[in-house]
Amino acid sequence: MSMRSEHPVSAEQIRAALAALAAEPAAEPERRPETAQEDDRLQLLGRLLAKTELEITSATRLTEDGEIEDVLETLLGWGEQLKGDPGLAVNVLTNRLQRTAVQVSEPEDEELPPGREAAFAAVMTAVYVLGAQVHADRGDTEGTRHALSGAEEALIDILQGVHDLRVAIGDAPGPDEEAGD
Repeated sequence: MSMRSEHPVSAEQIRAALAALAAEPAAEPERRPETAQEDDRLQLLGRLLAKTELEITSATRLTEDGEIEDVLETLLGWGEQLKGDPGLAVNVLTNRLQRTAVQVSEPEDEELPPGREAAFAAVMTAVYVLGAQVHADRGDTEGTRHALSGAEEALIDILQGVHDLRVAIGDAPGPDEEAGD
């Protein structure tokens, strides 16, 4: 699921936007700081995205009523930018979910704690189900089946992670306790 921007933003433009937001990366000594490298474009876009998400997060009220109103306001702006293109919206959502899954699965240790494992699987379930629908809309039965298989595996991982977390807090018997029955 990829798309092409009608008016791609250059690395220089992204760097200028970051500078305007006081979020420009520190200059690397081996590079000329006045020249943005096109190789840095995706990393710079990631910085701009992080700055935007942090600004939205800090502007969002933490009360249940106010928070949903604030989220809806940001969605209005998001929808206006997409100009009502549902295919583009699915591409953007899938990309966002994939980034979220990677962020959730970056533990300090090698093994994810069960809650993070379940959260990763939940995000991946959404990615797979959105992908399955895209394949189904295209009439691609084999692609739909493949995506649905991924979704089913991820759902199993969600349930396992939730169970493992319950075991960790003592709400469910662990494997040793179950064997003793």
